[in-house]
Amino acid sequence: MPPPEPLLEVRGLRCGYGRIEAVKGVDLEVREGEIAALVGANGAGKTTLLRAISGVLPIRAGSIRFAGEPIEGLRPHERVAHGIVQVPEGRQLFAPLSVEDNLRLGAFRRGRERTEANLARVFALFPQLAERRDVPAGALSGGQQQMCAIGRALMAGPRLLLLDEPSMGLAPTLVEQILATVARLRGEGVTVLLVEQNAVAALSLADRGWVLETGRIAHAGSGRALLDDPAVKAAYLGL
Repeated sequence: MPPPEPLLEVRGLRCGYGRIEAVKGVDLEVREGEIAALVGANGAGKTTLLRAISGVLPIRAGSIRFAGEPIEGLRPHERVAHGIVQVPEGRQLFAPLSVEDNLRLGAFRRGRERTEANLARVFALFPQLAERRDVPAGALSGGQQQMCAIGRALMAGPRLLLLDEPSMGLAPTLVEQILATVARLRGEGVTVLLVEQNAVAALSLADRGWVLETGRIAHAGSGRALLDDPAVKAAYLGL
């Protein structure tokens, strides 16, 4: 039996900023129900690639297909409507607004009934947010802010969640909690493309992964295979 078609398929993707081409012909695919990890050094092009997939950054060449359909011409909010939702690096919450208001902003395209159901789901996933639902988001701890950013994305009901550096700046125990949540989301049917500075943790969690080096894929394989690859260990994992 042939494998299922990829949910996300990227071919020959090139994009960048001004004269700088940060992503130089990347190919990758993510299948439904997977956690896929993209790792590499700072400046390798990981965030740029996520921004191109979510539509925030226009592409210069190549193609992006989602659920079998080309999406290069869709604007960011149209991609959200199709089920592609990004949690940006740095969380980017609206600090003066309450936790609940930040969460509800993620559901601006959803009807009232779906919004309430998704809000209950987020509060079940992150009980700390339920306890602080009326607190301004700017008053939350770093870990709680990351939970709020992920929760806001989940309010949109994503099929594909793009997670950009969710563990940045967090204590090790909070990193474990956030990554455990990512694994739980996979169990609930959400497909995840994860960019993560903690390469060992990301690849340990991932079904498949890629190492990005100066805008190109340097290594690809299952998470386990990349963890065991001597070249990846020496260059990226500190092992």
